[in-house]
Amino acid sequence: MIYREYGQTGKKVSLLGFGGMRFKNIDDTEECVRMMIAAAEGGINYFDTAPGYFETKSETIFGRAFAQMRKLNLPYYSATKTTEFTETGIRNEIEAQLKRLDISAIDFYHIWCVTSLSNWDNRKKNGVLQTFKKLKEEGLIRHICISSHLTKNEIRELLMEGVFEGVLFGYSAYNFKTRQEAFDAIKEKKLGALIMNPLGGGIIPDHPGLFNFLRRDGESAVAGALRFLWDHPEITSTLVGFDTMEHLKEALQALETYKPRTLAELEEVKSKAGISLEGICTGCGYCDNCPQEVPIPKYMDTYNHKLLDKKSNDPIGDRLKWHWSLQRTGASKCTACGLCEEACTQHINIIERLKEIAAV
Repeated sequence: MIYREYGQTGKKVSLLGFGGMRFKNIDDTEECVRMMIAAAEGGINYFDTAPGYFETKSETIFGRAFAQMRKLNLPYYSATKTTEFTETGIRNEIEAQLKRLDISAIDFYHIWCVTSLSNWDNRKKNGVLQTFKKLKEEGLIRHICISSHLTKNEIRELLMEGVFEGVLFGYSAYNFKTRQEAFDAIKEKKLGALIMNPLGGGIIPDHPGLFNFLRRDGESAVAGALRFLWDHPEITSTLVGFDTMEHLKEALQALETYKPRTLAELEEVKSKAGISLEGICTGCGYCDNCPQEVPIPKYMDTYNHKLLDKKSNDPIGDRLKWHWSLQRTGASKCTACGLCEEACTQHINIIERLKEIAAV
């Protein structure tokens, strides 16, 4: 395992991190715990979850696994998040999280899912930063972090606060162009740089041919995508949401046989990216808040197939009919209120895509 410095905290974390949002059999607690123990035995020491993953079940599983890791003397760092922004809300949440996680303090605690500067301003006005500072002073959290989906220079405003020690953000082989400015801002502040969705929410392994520019001889799409990120020396850790033991083993093997590129070689790979892959929906589901009850994530997944499926004569129709059992006309219920676009972590023009789907 490779370990890198987490910003200026003095802690070293594993280059491959364990994300707790994609367990295939979430109700099989023992199986999920076994995966986490296997990860720790493989050298992974950074474990990230959130209260919204499987309605707190993920945090509960993490607590069971952490208890076993202590018995086995396996080192670990805990990371979780909150969307609460008032002191009362945050304190109520963290009290429940500490119990579920079976720990006395959270190593890396994130202000979660900052999707716009207006959202951030609202949280600040409600005292989120002051509360996080108090939690650190009280020893309930060890490091103040933020999880942000802001792109380009927008993220700089968050980092100007001077309190964050690490940032969890999206950066992958399919969107690195639009996220590079945000990444540069994090590097300038010498913060911990944690990567979410390193496999594009499953898009990269599902469409390996589109990402051949990443791969060296004999590499799978997964190995190529992860190694592309590991080639960035400023990236602290890549969080993979493992769903099965097989996928965990595949990622560990990719790291075990990893041979870094030089920076010049990395830039050459980026230059070969070819057509832009930005704007592909990763299926995070944050847009699933439509007042008209339009199932936006399903329609955005369908639009992905318009972008990615070059074999079908009607990729939208095929996806709607055979995968989602939806009609095109359902997209016409959109009133262009904009709530979905405000919540979108990819900053996709959802309204225009819905109109396009409905108009076909």
